[in-house]
Amino acid sequence: MAAKILVIDDDPDIVDALFALLEGEGYEVHSASDGEEGLARIRELNPDLVILDLLMPRLDGYGVCKTLQDPRWAKWKEIPIIVLTSVSEEASQRRYELETGVRMDVDDYIEKPIDPDVVLDRVRKALARRGI
Repeated sequence: MAAKILVIDDDPDIVDALFALLEGEGYEVHSASDGEEGLARIRELNPDLVILDLLMPRLDGYGVCKTLQDPRWAKWKEIPIIVLTSVSEEASQRRYELETGVRMDVDDYIEKPIDPDVVLDRVRKALARRGI
């Protein structure tokens, strides 16, 4: 059975590119356009991996990461998260730590623009760490 990947990003071009890339590798791909929809889709789909943008309307990626740390979300806490964003990793970590007091707990970090080979490599590694 194909691994289920949820892409949470408000940029339709990025979503389309990731769908083409990941489906081409045989993954089952789903999407959400903001963090609120993304959290609902996590509950609904129980994905094997989440690819998450940080800057989105309504609830951003920082809010998604923070929500997943809540004990009520314990069932989904172990889902690997790859952040895919235009914000540098250092700036993102600093902002998240200032807002929450803890380090952002994600499995990997990719800065846009995307390199398809890097994305596929990181996805494979994140899924392999989970035994998928």
